[in-house]
Amino acid sequence: MRHLETLRFVDAIARAGSIRQAAEMMSITSTALNRRLLALEDELGAQIFERLPRGVRLSAAGELFIHHVRTQMSDLERVRSQIADLSGERLGHVGIACSQALLPYFLPQQIAEYRKQHPAVTFSVTLRDRAAAEAALADHSADLALVFEPVRMADFQTLIAVRQPVCAVMVADHPLAQRERLRLRECLAFPLGLPTASYGVRHLLDMAQMRASFSLHPTIESDSFEFLRNYPIAENLITFQIPIGLPEHMSAPYVPFCHKPIDERDVAPGLLYLGQLKGRTLPVAAARFSDQLVRELVKRFE
Repeated sequence: MRHLETLRFVDAIARAGSIRQAAEMMSITSTALNRRLLALEDELGAQIFERLPRGVRLSAAGELFIHHVRTQMSDLERVRSQIADLSGERLGHVGIACSQALLPYFLPQQIAEYRKQHPAVTFSVTLRDRAAAEAALADHSADLALVFEPVRMADFQTLIAVRQPVCAVMVADHPLAQRERLRLRECLAFPLGLPTASYGVRHLLDMAQMRASFSLHPTIESDSFEFLRNYPIAENLITFQIPIGLPEHMSAPYVPFCHKPIDERDVAPGLLYLGQLKGRTLPVAAARFSDQLVRELVKRFE
């Protein structure tokens, strides 16, 4: 399958934007890689890459060709996983693009559970929100996407969408920790930690304050939910998260936090979407893993 090796080289150059960097990643000399590329361009009768002072970029012909390359590689992975299934051995690789909230608890648990039954399956998990997740599906660097409150995505096929209410997160001995449910106004008496504007939770909070007679003034802003989740240990601060981004048992002794739902009259719930590229047939491993995720999301949130 020498031609497939060449396709992988072209894909590596496109992702790196540099023949030299791609050569380092693929363990080949840049001279040899450039020769392979020139031979392929000669065969096609068109330049795949425009040579720039620093690196390369896809030409118009290259944009068409790289779509073919990634489709071919994806189809081969799907066939390989189907062949492996015939022998009763589950092989393959699952690529996941996801919002930040999925990283600390939900996905590690789900991947570990899947790999107990299928240890030969490998995974890659990349942080991608909204449009970036759709782009990862489109270029086949991800098979599945799990994103919160995405913008409208034309090539995104939704497998399931589940409601996610916004929760206030605080230390277990916080003055509001004994309440079953909080009004957003009650949180204003304490320092607030908010995610930056690009995140779905912040979007829902901003929409809420537009309808309210008060404003949210964050003491801390961050694009890291890990930072925001841990900052209340240092200061009596309230931050916000959705349930999928919280441990299932926050009352456990080793978890110094608690969370309380914000009244839906103040902040409307958002939607968490699991999806794939529209029209694509997933490799067996990715398809079976998506089935597992759907079952788990239904069990927890529907």
